[in-house]
Amino acid sequence: MSQEKLTLPSPAKLNLMLHILGRRADGYHELQTLFQFLDYGDEITFALRDDGVIRLHTDFPGVPHDSNLIVKAAKKLQEQSGCTQGIDIWIDKILPMGGGIGGGSSNAATTLLGLNHLWQLGWDEDRLAQLGLTLGADVPVFVRGHAAFAEGVGEKLTPENPEEPWYLVLVPQVSVSTAEIFSDPLLTRDSAPIKVRPVPKGNSRNDCLPVVARRYPEVHNALNLLGKFTEAKLTGTGSCVFGGFPSKAEADKVSALLTETLTGFVAKGSNVSMLHRKLQSLL
Repeated sequence: MSQEKLTLPSPAKLNLMLHILGRRADGYHELQTLFQFLDYGDEITFALRDDGVIRLHTDFPGVPHDSNLIVKAAKKLQEQSGCTQGIDIWIDKILPMGGGIGGGSSNAATTLLGLNHLWQLGWDEDRLAQLGLTLGADVPVFVRGHAAFAEGVGEKLTPENPEEPWYLVLVPQVSVSTAEIFSDPLLTRDSAPIKVRPVPKGNSRNDCLPVVARRYPEVHNALNLLGKFTEAKLTGTGSCVFGGFPSKAEADKVSALLTETLTGFVAKGSNVSMLHRKLQSLL
């Protein structure tokens, strides 16, 4: 593969559980969550340029070029590394915005890792994850690329190896505002911390679910429909609803029944991100 151009996956994530322990003085929430990746996501193509210009060629309706997390990630890395090279970027976007499956954070992490490779910076994961945290709380887990139990605002990561089932993910056509959910007065903010590892079975609750389901009837409907076939969960503070199945065939069967009226997809859970598997193959 030419070092001048590189196409990398930008995978989705699921929060297999999400407990909110309390609100901090800075307004952020202390939480505990379990991240796992999906073998499903966007694709980002990078092409080197030697004039230092960073250009995202794909339009995002309602998002100015310089406000896009992809561009922010590239500019921060360029500034902090002192790199004089630039980059052209295109994205094949399939992950929904506001879905709770990490689209923007994943895109930022793929950009950091892709440019570290193309610009030959030699930054290690710790340094990239630290920069990623300045872009968003979920960016570090994508930079590190392994399923993890997360604490703090989601940045304190301990690698985990949960089961890797097939998932059916339903995508209600609404974009959920994280700020809106975390500011809701009815949000549970006093869950008891989990102190044992790995996370005990039966701790699959998402404290945001009641608030999201009450505010968004489309999400409530998706939870009810999927819940007839398996335990239906909400991922993050987004709109996406998911359930696990022991085989692709079983997930496909339920998908065929539900996607007549709802948008969704089937994907394999993975404890190692497909981005990291691709980067490993380039070494």
